[in-house]
Amino acid sequence: MASSVHSALFDAPAAAESPPLQLIRPDGTPTEEDRVGRDLPRETLDRLYQMMAVTRALDTEFTNLQRQGELALYASCRGQEAAQVGAAACLPSTDWLFPQYRELGVLLVRGITVAQMSALWRGSWHGGLGFTAFNCAPISIPIGTQQLHAVGAAMAARHLGEDGVTVAFLGDGATSEGDVHEALNFAAVFAAPCVFYVQNNQWAISVPVHRQVGGPSIASRAAGYGMPGIRVDGNDVLACYAVTAAVAARARAGGGPALVEALTYRMGPHTTSDDPTRYRDDAELRHWQALDPLDRFRKYLQHIGLWTDRLRQRSEQHAQRLCDELRAAVVGAVDPDPTELFDAVYHDITPDLAAQREQLRAELVRET
Repeated sequence: MASSVHSALFDAPAAAESPPLQLIRPDGTPTEEDRVGRDLPRETLDRLYQMMAVTRALDTEFTNLQRQGELALYASCRGQEAAQVGAAACLPSTDWLFPQYRELGVLLVRGITVAQMSALWRGSWHGGLGFTAFNCAPISIPIGTQQLHAVGAAMAARHLGEDGVTVAFLGDGATSEGDVHEALNFAAVFAAPCVFYVQNNQWAISVPVHRQVGGPSIASRAAGYGMPGIRVDGNDVLACYAVTAAVAARARAGGGPALVEALTYRMGPHTTSDDPTRYRDDAELRHWQALDPLDRFRKYLQHIGLWTDRLRQRSEQHAQRLCDELRAAVVGAVDPDPTELFDAVYHDITPDLAAQREQLRAELVRET
């Protein structure tokens, strides 16, 4: 697909200020967009739908488990399945991914198990271990810090003579952080093979995007760093796939970094500790529900004659199997020992930390 990309895709600042690139309309019909290709094998189209459907189902199960007291916290990605699955599915497994904390679809595509993911949200000390075997960093709770790690990894890959690209995932709220500015500037100056993939889901907890961005778009900021900025319809899985493939191919060929702004919407709360009804209205939610990425892609497959009951059934069965695995991994699992958090701070525990550990143990005994 990358070979069919028209050079106009990288024209800045025009690309960053134009309407988001779209290959599938909300009604499922194809657009006339010709800057990127859209011809994918049937098995790829099937996999994209299946991964989106499984992400939606698992997201619901994660939320249910948190509400039932089995998980400490969960950050839903409902509504952002196309942005995540499209971006991850076009990349080879050798490219490194640096997620924030909402990339369930990205982690699923990369092959990380639900048991590994559940350990993160249970607060286990080993949460995130094993992610690197899939060329994926553990999730980052501090906002925007993983962008710097992604740039460093991209520069290291180039120094080692590898052709890998790193993709740093972030939200619109993270673009207000200083770490992100430093990462963008550093990547541009040193032409690092790094893609900055912003999922603009319209809200940074309760702060709307228009109160974070004074310019025409997040992507328009890219021009100031000397890199292309591209806006894409984040609810269009084919567009997300095509644009990410294009910027990754450019970076791999030595063209340097790019900033992608995928416009999507967070259907649920910021996390399970949030109440979005306090800061957004039902009319806005209804507007975005009509743009649901799963419904759109299903309509597209119907339009081109590739939707089948077999695909629906396989997707449902896959989703149910993983939901069952998730519940089995979480329900009844032994709670982590909180005193273990002292063991991995230093190679040899310091006297102060040893004293604090004993103090915590004594408090836990008194509470039982």
